[in-house]
Amino acid sequence: MAAKLRKGDKVVVLTGKDKGKTGEIASVDPQAGRAVVEGVNVAIRHVKQSQTNQGGRQPKAMPLDLSNLAIVDANGKATRVGFRIEDGKKVRFAKTTGEAI
Repeated sequence: MAAKLRKGDKVVVLTGKDKGKTGEIASVDPQAGRAVVEGVNVAIRHVKQSQTNQGGRQPKAMPLDLSNLAIVDANGKATRVGFRIEDGKKVRFAKTTGEAI
C-alpha cells in the first residue's frame, strides 16, 4: 500500500499527551506502523559517555503510531490524504483543499 505519511511531512498529533503539537517526520517504520516526529513524544534517556558523545540524560523523540498523526495542509489544519493520477503519476493530495502534497 502507498504511504500516506512520509519522511519530511509536516504533521499534527491527534491524540495522547502531545495532542495538538506539530512537527516534521524524522523517520517512518511501515512494518510497525510507527513514525518519529521531531520534538514530539520526547522521553529522557540515559546515555553512556563515548569519545564523541558527552553522555548523561538526553531527550529522545520516541515513535508514535501513524493513526495518531495527520498531515497539515496549506491552511495549517489537519487533513486526510488521498491519491489520484495526474499526468500519468500517482500523487498525494489533501482532502480538505484538494491541493497536491
